[in-house]
Amino acid sequence: MPTLRLTVDANLRSPASIAAIEQAAAILRTGGTVAFPTETVYGLGANALDSAAVAKIFAAKQRPGWDPVIVHLAGPAMLPLVVAEIPEEARDRVARMTAAFWPGPLTLLLPRNAAVPDAVTAGRPLVGVRVPAHPVAHALLAAAAIPVAAPSANSFGRISPTTAAHVAEDLDGRIDAILDSGETTHGLESTVLDPCSEPCVVYRPGIITLDQIREQLRAIGSNAIAFNEKLLDPAGQPESLPSPGVGLRHYAPRARLVLVDGTGSIQLARFRVEAQYAENMGEKLGLMLPDAFPYQAVSPDALIYRWGAWANEEELAQRLFAGLRWLDAAGATVIICPLPEARGIGVAMRDRLQKAARK
Repeated sequence: MPTLRLTVDANLRSPASIAAIEQAAAILRTGGTVAFPTETVYGLGANALDSAAVAKIFAAKQRPGWDPVIVHLAGPAMLPLVVAEIPEEARDRVARMTAAFWPGPLTLLLPRNAAVPDAVTAGRPLVGVRVPAHPVAHALLAAAAIPVAAPSANSFGRISPTTAAHVAEDLDGRIDAILDSGETTHGLESTVLDPCSEPCVVYRPGIITLDQIREQLRAIGSNAIAFNEKLLDPAGQPESLPSPGVGLRHYAPRARLVLVDGTGSIQLARFRVEAQYAENMGEKLGLMLPDAFPYQAVSPDALIYRWGAWANEEELAQRLFAGLRWLDAAGATVIICPLPEARGIGVAMRDRLQKAARK
């Protein structure tokens, strides 16, 4: 099918922007698929209450049925459309999280109601829901007036898209429309939290950090922990996974991804060794090169992506997927990438990179 390109300019109230958003909303209401920007990455949306529409997401992405998708809402008032009664013991935690982080990049796992098709949750009892902060996403959801199921708008397992061009690379001709409003703000998928357990469990780290969640919960005498993937049975079936994005190979470039851990001069020395080894082996070298890494490639044909300031977590996160996609498209056969420290947003970046590097 031809994929329609719709553009939203900086002025959401311009006639062109209003027309683009209304057209995209009409496609969603009539069972079609629309890729649209959120503050995290571009999502591939369809009516979350229409099983046939949701099936189109899975077909376009070639996504396995055991992997659930997140539902996006225009606001908390839409929660009853997809969520059943929240357990009494969890209500204060849910209220605290929504007040602090919605709209924003936080997904809550809540009891689903009977209107939600099994495909959305992969048959699980909890549905992931969030209210995005991106103005275009909000305008689209408000115009559509329906809950919208929307995983990242890329082929399953591939690098998540942070521009409309990234979406088109993977899904052009496979979806109805792309709503283009430029680069996304954060560049990493939302944090996924189960607030119904005590302590609460962060299944996927994101821009909203575990420390930020703990700070909010502390005020009501609660706590949160990070899910430990080491507890998973490596021989277990995907159906046994407790949350989207857990224990899977995701975000992967076609090139072999080599991660370099450590800090300071030790990490820089390891980075140089890995890069020089790849060049000596005749690889087409791609480098995710932070400003603080004074590495000079041996080969003039080495591909270098200027990742950003090593001390600026927000900049590194926003440019991470774009850098991997750029190096992949440029023909790198191996990508050397330093791992940020495991603190703050660095936890989420490490999660994405380690999943991307899995064989």
